[in-house]
Amino acid sequence: MAHVETRAAARQPQSQTQRSVLRLPRRRPSWRLLVLLAGALVFLFPFYYMVVGSLQTRDNTGLSGVLPNPGNLTLANYQHIDQAIDLGRSLVNSGIFTGGVIFGTIVFGSLAGYALAQLHFRGKGLLFNTMLLVQIVPFQLLTIPLYVLIVRDYGLADSYLGMILPFAINSTAVFVFRQYFLQIPRELFEAARIDGANELQIVVRVALPLIRPALLTAGLLTFIGPWNEFLWPFLVTKQQSMEPLAVSLSNYITTVSAQAANPSGAILAGACVLAAPAVGLFLLFQRHFVSTNLGSGVKG
Repeated sequence: MAHVETRAAARQPQSQTQRSVLRLPRRRPSWRLLVLLAGALVFLFPFYYMVVGSLQTRDNTGLSGVLPNPGNLTLANYQHIDQAIDLGRSLVNSGIFTGGVIFGTIVFGSLAGYALAQLHFRGKGLLFNTMLLVQIVPFQLLTIPLYVLIVRDYGLADSYLGMILPFAINSTAVFVFRQYFLQIPRELFEAARIDGANELQIVVRVALPLIRPALLTAGLLTFIGPWNEFLWPFLVTKQQSMEPLAVSLSNYITTVSAQAANPSGAILAGACVLAAPAVGLFLLFQRHFVSTNLGSGVKG
């Protein structure tokens, strides 16, 4: 009986402590949370102002334009920009251009990254160092020789292939894929080779399923470049029906934007259409930006 009473007495303070912990008041938001919230609002304000400005019938650049009058909101700016540059056709051109660049980046980048990470051949280190040096060369320095090569020699002006070729191989994507492939245990590749798989089968069936986060990251980061690219498509395309959305908006700003009832509103409407796909993709796939456990394929 004495032991029972001792145990009961020992349990009683513990249960009281647990109740007191449960009754503790909730902590107030720390100053760090407030700072992050303020930073988020500052970051989102330009997007909010762009959307509000694109919906205004009359331009209002004052402080009152931040909270506009509902009677001043309309979709007329979007209708005007659509009639001026054919938004649908421009979006299709941008989609084909961007999709081709992403396809080339993932295919060639993954193959090159696998070769630099897992294969052994003479000059691999020199090739990798040269690839890193290429990243510091601005694209503008290569514009003239690329234009002469693709437009004059290959005759690819006003074509999707002419727009895609200079961006089909991305050295940054090659570097990212190489780093991911280096993390994969070599035992997986050796086991595949013992089973009779060739290198291409190893890449497709073994390596790529393990680096899905890298594939998604490379695709989304590559999307931003060609989707917003202006200089190269502007040089290659002369026909309006082949212009991507960025080029069409630039031509609209410099030629016929003054004819709109609200020129700045029409320009902001075009900017909203240009930014919407990129923002939508990042919001849709942001939860997939996680690393995978590459070591889970090997036991023991």
